[in-house]
Amino acid sequence: SRSGGSPPAAVWEVGDKVESNYKGRGKWYAGKIKRIRLDGSYDIDYDDGEYERAIDADLVRGREESKLSSTSKSRIEVGSKVEANYRGKGKYYPARVNRDRGDGTFDIDYDDGEREMRVPEDMIRLKSETASISRSGGSPPAAVWEVGDKVESNYKGRGKWYAGKIKRIRLDGSYDIDYDDGEYERAIDADLVRGREESKLSSTSKSRIEVGSKVEANYRGKGKYYPARVNRDRGDGTFDIDYDDGEREMRVPEDMIRLKSETASISRSGGSP
Repeated sequence: SRSGGSPPAAVWEVGDKVESNYKGRGKWYAGKIKRIRLDGSYDIDYDDGEYERAIDADLVRGREESKLSSTSKSRIEVGSKVEANYRGKGKYYPARVNRDRGDGTFDIDYDDGEREMRVPEDMIRLKSETASISRSGGSPPAAVWEVGDKVESNYKGRGKWYAGKIKRIRLDGSYDIDYDDGEYERAIDADLVRGREESKLSSTSKSRIEVGSKVEANYRGKGKYYPARVNRDRGDGTFDIDYDDGEREMRVPEDMIRLKSETASISRSGGSP
């Protein structure tokens, strides 16, 4: 070698599942050996999508998952609760096996509603096999909210709360939120998300929306609600709306309308009506 000494013998092989002390900072993350360098160091492709080159051998160790026997892998079957490497991008998300293709691949239904077909067995792990590892170093919290729940979130942690819907639950317990005003935010910490009164309404309360009802409607789906009256029930879950300021809107979906008694009004100026 250039240093004059013999390079150490490689302990790991390309493709081995290991854990590495990321950038030598003391926290260990799961990944695969991508390359073995001449000096005995390793390039590692982390499960969460990160990549690191020339890692010293003493910063790499085995992980329990790599020691699982082939018999343990055979436990993956239709109905199994698993975590799968979504589209091979390195991040694992909770899912359920929908179909065994019989060729070593499986069809997967993710907990957030996504589906993926023919996922290779080595990109799937049983939930009981490993604990999820987040970059914060802790175990992920159990999800409090479900996909589709109406919530409020502290946008970018700046102290102001905005209404939206849970779009995705991530493996580390954080959430992706689709805000009512059109914004989208990813991987929001659970402690920055809270319920809103509107989300606690029963389906029976929604059925009270009828012709003549005083409501607030999400004008053109832009996320702001304005006072209005229901002019027509289309019978397909949409309504024609007459806004108090003279505007009209047809075929407004029911989930963009709320009864005035359910919430306080918000005027277009941003103040109380």
